[in-house]
Formats: sequence, C-alpha cells, structure tokens
Amino acid sequence: MSEPFVSLVGAGPGDPGLLTLRARTRLEQADVVLVDALVSPALLALCPQAETVEVGKRGFQQSWSQDDINALLVSKARQGGGQRVVRLKGGDPFVFGRGSEEALACQAAGVPFEIVPGVSSALAAAAYAGIPVTHRGAGRSFAVLTGTDRHGPASYAELGGVDTLVFLMGLRHLQQITGDLIAAGRSPQTPAACIQWASTPQQRTVLGTLADLPERVRAAGLSAPAVTVVGEPAALHRRLDWFHPDEAGTRSLPLQGARVAVTRTRVQAASELAALLRAQGAQVSEIPLLNFQPASSPRTVVGALSGFSGWLLFSSEYAVRALVQTLLAAGRDLRLLAGAQLAAVGSGTAQALREFGLAPNLVPTRSGSRFLAAELPAEPGETVLHATSQHADPVLEQGLAERGLDYLPLETYRTAPARLTAAQQAQLQEAQVVTLASAAGVRALAQVAGTNFTAAVIGPQTEQAARAAGFSRLVLAEQPTLESLTNAVVRALQEAALAQPVLAAGAGCL
Repeated sequence: MSEPFVSLVGAGPGDPGLLTLRARTRLEQADVVLVDALVSPALLALCPQAETVEVGKRGFQQSWSQDDINALLVSKARQGGGQRVVRLKGGDPFVFGRGSEEALACQAAGVPFEIVPGVSSALAAAAYAGIPVTHRGAGRSFAVLTGTDRHGPASYAELGGVDTLVFLMGLRHLQQITGDLIAAGRSPQTPAACIQWASTPQQRTVLGTLADLPERVRAAGLSAPAVTVVGEPAALHRRLDWFHPDEAGTRSLPLQGARVAVTRTRVQAASELAALLRAQGAQVSEIPLLNFQPASSPRTVVGALSGFSGWLLFSSEYAVRALVQTLLAAGRDLRLLAGAQLAAVGSGTAQALREFGLAPNLVPTRSGSRFLAAELPAEPGETVLHATSQHADPVLEQGLAERGLDYLPLETYRTAPARLTAAQQAQLQEAQVVTLASAAGVRALAQVAGTNFTAAVIGPQTEQAARAAGFSRLVLAEQPTLESLTNAVVRALQEAALAQPVLAAGAGCL
C-alpha cells in the first residue's frame, strides 16, 4: 500500500518523442492515469499496468466538468488506502491547462502532489512550423493568450508593445481575434499563421496576414486543435519550415497520415517499430495484446536445468529475461546454466543473452525456429530444452523431431490475452493495414479482433502461422528486420488501396 500522490504531468504537444524523462518515469509508476483527449495514445503504452480514465475536453463537445475531474483526481488518489495518480495533460499543465485548479483541489483535500512540466504547444507549434516566437530585429517579446475569451480591442491595445502573440484554442473565434487586433492598431499586413495538429504527421500550417488569415484557414479546411501565431517572426515560416519542406505544406512521406496500430507481444516501454513507422509519417497506436505472468512452477525449471549439459534454446528476448527472473524467484542464479550450451533464434535474442553476460553458442544464419532446428549441432537421441511460454513451438518441435532429437519445452513464463480498453479497440479497428511480427501476435490478434485485416508479416514462419489462423491478405517482408517490416507496411497499404486496417505487432519469434 502506498501513500496517495498525484502527479500533474505535461504530455507535450502531440509527438510522443517530446515527453520528458520525468513524465515517462511517473507513467511507468502510475496506478491510475487520468488522460486528456488530445494526448497521444502512444503514451499509454508506457503504463500498461495502470487503470486509464479518459477525462479530456474536446472543443465545445460534451465532456467532463472541471469539478468532476478535480473530485475524481482526489478520490482515485485515496482509493484503496493510497494510489499514485497521473493526470496526463496535453502541453504543459500550467499553460492554459487548468493544472493550477487541479493542484488547488489536491491541496484542499490534503493529497500530496507535484507538477511535471511539459513542452507547451504555444512554443512547440511555432517551432514545428519554423516560426521563432522571438527573433533579433523582429520579435523581442511574446505573449501567450487564450483564444476562448473575448479580449476586445482595448485589451489588445495594452499588448501593443508585445511583438509576437500566440493564441491557444482560438480557431473558433479567429475572425473576431484578427479583427480586434487590427482595430487595436496592428497592421492588417502583419504576418500570421495557424498550425493544426502541431508536431504530428497530420500537422498543417496556413500562413497569411491579419487581414486574410481567417479566409485562408477556412479555404484550407483547418479545424481544432490549432495554434495561431501573430507577428513579424511568422513570416520566417517560408524559410525555416523544416517539418513540412514542400510548398504544399505536407510532408512527402510514404506513410503520411496512415493509421497504423502497433500490437505488442513483448513487455517493452517503447517500440522501435513504432518509431520507424512514425518517421515515415504514420499515425501509430501501440496496442498490447498479451499479459506476461511468472512460470507456474519455478521448481520444475530449476530441476530441469540442474546438471543439464545439453542445448538450451531461446526463441524470444522475453524468454531470456523470464528465465533469469524464474531462477531468482527460486533462490538460484545464472550459475545453474554453467554446463548448458545456449542457442538464440536470432540477433535480438542473442543480444538479450549477452546483456546478462551469457554468450550464445549458436545463432542460426537466418532468424527463425526452422533455421534454428536445422542448424543446431546436436546428435540424434539428445534432449533439447526450449525456454518458452506454456505454448510450445510446433515448428521448432517438428524440425527437431525430424532429426531424431527429443524436444522438451520448459515453461519459464505464461501469457494471457490482454484486456483492451474501448479506446484501444477503436484504434485497432480504425487502423488501415495490419503487420504481424510473431506467431504469438498472430494468435493473440485473431483471438481479440479476428482475422479480417490486410497484414504485413515479418517472416515466413509468421506468415505460415497467420495463414493457419485464417489471415488471407498478407504481404511478406523481404528480410526479417523491423526496417523491412516498415517497408512491407508501405506495400500493404498500397495493395489495400486505403480500404482495410494496418496493424503492427511487436517483434518476437519469427
């Protein structure tokens, strides 16, 4: 039981990569996360252990009241004698985020709290559009204002000495804001820009002047969320637009705007595959498909390995870590493996062994259970142990049996289907094509969401498992690597003609 504690955490402007290290740590420690509507869903992959409650406001749609959020924040912190609660807010919690109101609610209730600052969209949106809010000779000062209040010409006149104005949540009243600024004395030719979905693949920027920006925004079809920047530095967008270098204001990337759900079948905080897909312009949601549990009988594992001098096979990185945890739970350590010969299914699994000071005796020339079985230097009649889950590997078992080897699966961990939230289920169904990177991912996806997906698969073994499970629209990666799988997503999207879902499964056994 822990003491009640609330962390008011800024999630940044949209790009998951802009989350601070402190924010990441708090998410990994959280029991409960109260999340805003505009926070990237990818950040929730950092806290699979936590209860997630969506409390965000979205424009003028019906949503939670601030009083309701304050009350929920306090009650969740006190629940069960004390919980760690993260209030995950877009941008920075103290920049038009009502973080101060939530902090005061905690203070009044006697609940300890902290503020974890985030990258404010007020600054990030301008930066991602190549607009400095200050620039020598053009902008010596700036102010951040809310666009939901009607300041009026008189109030704007008081800001006449401020060179750059940044408006948050102002798109709905853009016509009135620009008109009032002109009435307050700003030149109608003052450069101005609107940036929608800043720092994400959907980012769009419209540049104009105070006189014509509202019409340009309407013509472009921009909608919330958007940030508006007014001042001479806005004109630098044309020269400094590093994020959208083409004249059309959109990035020419193979997966620009494509919805990709990266399903994870390993315990991992962040997905390399998701990062590769985002770099190609995809909108990525990470969906955990499996929960990992300890081995049902650590003593059985210890008994099988005691004095064992044959081959011990590992077909996933998680199997390596699970075996170490199982030995420690049984009061033993890696010295129990001193007599065994170790084989890894691929380079990633081999690296996991090396991280624990274990040098693999064999890594097959090609990743995959079929190649591991074929290249294992063992004689007929030998017993081969396989560190795995409660599910044996049929491809590995068959390949070893054909060589006269005795295959013995050793349960070092167990898996169970994850319970997806409503938001995760929606992200899964809204994805445009699916990628699969392990047989475990194939089984889990088929169980929780069916097989009606166009899929990019990482290797022949995964393709075989997918066809056996009922998947029919498959695109095979040319090499069993995450980079090649990313390319397969591009081809799958093209073949699907934007008509079916893309899902990406975290890498495991091939």
